[in-house]
Amino acid sequence: MRNLNSVHLNGLRALEAVGRLGSLQAAADELGVSVGAVSQQVIKAEAQLGQVIFERTARGMIVTEAGRPVLFALAEGFARLSAAVSIASRKDDTILTISVAPVFAARWLVCRLDRFAERHPDIKLRLDATTNLVNPALCDVDIGIRVGAGTWPDVKAELLLEQEVFPVCSPDMAARLKGPADLLELPAIIDGNAMFTWEVWMREAGLSGATLATRHVFNDASLCLDAAIAGQGVMLAWQTLAGFSLAEGRLVAPFGIRAKTGFGHYFVTAAGTREPKKVKDFKAWIREEMAGTLALFR
Repeated sequence: MRNLNSVHLNGLRALEAVGRLGSLQAAADELGVSVGAVSQQVIKAEAQLGQVIFERTARGMIVTEAGRPVLFALAEGFARLSAAVSIASRKDDTILTISVAPVFAARWLVCRLDRFAERHPDIKLRLDATTNLVNPALCDVDIGIRVGAGTWPDVKAELLLEQEVFPVCSPDMAARLKGPADLLELPAIIDGNAMFTWEVWMREAGLSGATLATRHVFNDASLCLDAAIAGQGVMLAWQTLAGFSLAEGRLVAPFGIRAKTGFGHYFVTAAGTREPKKVKDFKAWIREEMAGTLALFR
């Protein structure tokens, strides 16, 4: 590693930040310095490396062909340094940090956390609600729960629940339905970020190719559910999203037809590492709670 003595670490940090964030301004904001300081660090680092990493254009900083492999290696290296700092900062094994999507937290997880606390009073939970997939090996998150195909790189994905979708609407709206085709007369509430379309369920119901008139489009499934509860239309929901509202009677899932999307809820943990007891305890508790949700659909 003697070659590192010829390049300043701050210069390498500047190169990596500009390459990852795409601009001098964004890099300056992250590093907490001025744009001019970042620019000077980049120029010095390029001179020390003997390579032009960025082409300066009217559109901003463009990565050169020679710079691409350099920035890729720097990104990997700083990610590992960040992971080392996170690991060194983990001082309290009684704190479990969980990363979940906001809709999963709001509609399924948070209302159940008291039961986890009663069973494991020695574990304090820290909830990180984000749609971004995190790699627990590179941050202070202990475990994540995500919906997808389970093929994310560099993490261990363990299936928790296969996702099944089904229409839900208010009880008043459901009372007017005699068969699946009657749904076509209802306005649809669409989740603009959904990974599936109504056709997934239509095929299962024998209505392939049929469409519904769209009333609302939201970029958040939780808002779609609220609109359905309010009687504004019918939405395509799934077990963890609608289970609580179905149990309370605020929503109805007519016809009992469910369709698999090919996606699922997955535990996401660090690959190649032994899971601590607190993670194992949390996973076991989640599986028990999930079994209760699935009982609603039998």
